[in-house]
Amino acid sequence: MFLIQVIIYLNLGLLCDLLWADPEPNANEFYDNDRGVSVIFGEKIVSEFNRKNDIDLIVRAHQVVDDGYEFFANKQLITIFSAPNYCGEFDNSAGILIIDESLTCSLKVLRPVENLKK
Repeated sequence: MFLIQVIIYLNLGLLCDLLWADPEPNANEFYDNDRGVSVIFGEKIVSEFNRKNDIDLIVRAHQVVDDGYEFFANKQLITIFSAPNYCGEFDNSAGILIIDESLTCSLKVLRPVENLKK
């Protein structure tokens, strides 16, 4: 019973949005997401959230990006995607974000391997 409740609640609310909400350069506010779940949001939303919460960088995942990472909103948000050649259908790289003890961030990129497409 608990598992069924968790699955139902993952389609709405905070847990859903943490997983499925996507940045969109052309969005000014929150709008419905083409994925059919959660929302898209623009740079203004990121800037306001970071300012109100005294955050420098939001790190997110769960969205394929070609180079393994992609900055958004003047480097206030970064998407990391760590699966190269995702599902054998994409030619994307994998990104790894390294954060050291002084909170300095660096990126490693793993390029896709040729000829893995099905």
